[in-house]
Amino acid sequence: MPELGSYAAAFVLGLLGGAHCIGMCGGIMAALTFSLPSQATARRLWLVLCYNLGRIGSYGLMGVALGVLGGLAAGGHGGGVLRIVAGLLLIAMGLYLANWWRGLTYLERMGAALWRHIQPLGKRFTPVQSPLQALALGALWGWLPCGLVYSALAYAAVSANPIDAGIIMLAFGLGTLPAVFASGVLAERLQALLQRHRVRQLFALAIIGFGVWTLWAPLAHMGHTAAAAGDASHQHHH
Repeated sequence: MPELGSYAAAFVLGLLGGAHCIGMCGGIMAALTFSLPSQATARRLWLVLCYNLGRIGSYGLMGVALGVLGGLAAGGHGGGVLRIVAGLLLIAMGLYLANWWRGLTYLERMGAALWRHIQPLGKRFTPVQSPLQALALGALWGWLPCGLVYSALAYAAVSANPIDAGIIMLAFGLGTLPAVFASGVLAERLQALLQRHRVRQLFALAIIGFGVWTLWAPLAHMGHTAAAAGDASHQHHH
């Protein structure tokens, strides 16, 4: 079972990706919020919360599925390869967030093929008038093509366990909650803050650092293995 550090790392990844979340989900959150009378504060908060619970629940289901696949691929050097892929995706996410390199958009375009079939279903639950509608809409919106989610899924797959991967994705979803939740309640102010160039760069550098840390262990292990193999070959030669 992964250490609590894995869950904490996933939570921090979601927290740091808040600037990206605002761009992806901020629009629907603002629309959901502003569709209610301004005096209905309690009801507004409840619907926004239900939406986010649905979204995070979808992340958890994705994590379970990727955990199964990760378990199948973890044999031999598969675990190290999964970790390398996760690290590279995290670095790509940081570059994307800072607008230094947008190669991750190609991965999002691949996810768009599935999203085209899911998005029309959301019309059945709008305008949102009940908690169940908000929950269902959030569950659908959790499948929105998103490089940040894909990076988190790659990190979750490293656990090679469906339960652990599901928990990692739930932790990631909870990390995104402050930004997405607040985007529905404090939409304009929060969006203005997170769209500041320096703020986005700061978050991006943190995610890149997380990606480098994720890469370090498998690359160091491969280097150690190669060195050990070289020593064994040298001894055998003598």
